[in-house]
Amino acid sequence: MPTQNANMTRRLIERDKQFVWHPFTPMTQWLESEDEPGRVIVAGEGFELIDHQGRRFIDGFGSLWCNLHGHRVPEIDAAIRGQLDRIAHSTLLGHACEPSIALAERLVKLTPPGLEKVFYSDSGATAVEVALKMAYQFYRNRGQTKRRRFLALANSYHGDTIGSVSLGGIEAFHKIFAPLLFEATFVDSPNPYHHPAGERAGEVVLKQVERVLAEAPGEFCAVIVEPLVQGAAGILTHPAGFLKGLRELTREHDVLLIADEVATGFCATGTMFACEHEGVSPDLMSLGKRLTGGYLPIAATMTTREIFDAFRGEISEGKTFYHGHTFTGNALGCAAAVASVDLIESSGLLSALPTKVDLVSSRLLELKGHSNVGDVRQCGLMVGIELVADRDGPKAFDPAERVGAKVCFAARSRGAILRPLGDVVVLMPAPAMDTDTLNRLLTITIETIHDYFV
Repeated sequence: MPTQNANMTRRLIERDKQFVWHPFTPMTQWLESEDEPGRVIVAGEGFELIDHQGRRFIDGFGSLWCNLHGHRVPEIDAAIRGQLDRIAHSTLLGHACEPSIALAERLVKLTPPGLEKVFYSDSGATAVEVALKMAYQFYRNRGQTKRRRFLALANSYHGDTIGSVSLGGIEAFHKIFAPLLFEATFVDSPNPYHHPAGERAGEVVLKQVERVLAEAPGEFCAVIVEPLVQGAAGILTHPAGFLKGLRELTREHDVLLIADEVATGFCATGTMFACEHEGVSPDLMSLGKRLTGGYLPIAATMTTREIFDAFRGEISEGKTFYHGHTFTGNALGCAAAVASVDLIESSGLLSALPTKVDLVSSRLLELKGHSNVGDVRQCGLMVGIELVADRDGPKAFDPAERVGAKVCFAARSRGAILRPLGDVVVLMPAPAMDTDTLNRLLTITIETIHDYFV
């Protein structure tokens, strides 16, 4: 690919600084920084990103955790082009759309048993927002008007809309919006490394959940959880059996379980969905990110026939779910998602995952005992490497030092783009990434961490 000359590059960066406001980005530092490797991405090929200078980088963070099969995937490209020859978008308000029907049918077959209805939106946050409103109105429609409370885990992240932020527990992201939020109840995160109970964390947190629900009978609508892994909190993994125990408690107390599989869904944890690891069927499941293979903004909220039927009735009863989005069920996005889902099956991706997961596990052992690595967390292909000033403490770095960001930036010079969560270096490769590229990504990450602290 031809590179742009220095003047064109400079002008491109100047225009970016003049017009674009970047998400989750300290803009003062961004505006003051100069050209750097990987700053402006102009193309992608396979599992690599290509910047404005023609430099190639392994896409080590799955383009914000959404890339599934790589970039410029022929099957998905062809599906989108083919749909363009018919129609790009109409609406699902009072109409139907062929690609949305095809995708819904596939999702019902793919997701855990009992999830039989699909409601489309346009992002993971909106898919969660839909689930919250459905859970609340479900009980209202059944006459249980006291059920209006939600329970979530500390350090949760479910998106950036007001409802999803209300159930988020990450201060850096959510504290400023506290006056705008509805009240939610939080219990501890069951991650053993960050919980005083250590290996008993799952058991202790389940007892917290049981106590909270028992003390307020008939008041909770739902419990929401990122199954197995709290992603944005720093890849906080949950102990085995926690999700299943949570499902049992919600059934016992007649409370809905919402599984936020936006980050964990579509092969990230080693199975199609994280819930499968413990045989859990939630009442509502939110999907996004890899749903279209990382191509287009389509999300979905899956739910049961029982919940759907509670919204049926005469118009005068006021049971209709008055929620929607202009681009709900967008034809291009649904066509891309159908192609992506079909490619998972035809490529044998699921059967190839165990080898890749084992490769990641074995390579990460090279960081064991490193004086500046406090914890290495892995669930499938989701990895968080927590950096600390003193492993024996463990003593955290001063956040102002931005150690995680500096380590990830150093990885760029070796040919990989990573994005940290504080001082946690996150690896989130596309599940379809070939083992050679995956091995290179692991080598770059491990060597960068070792060299940074020399």
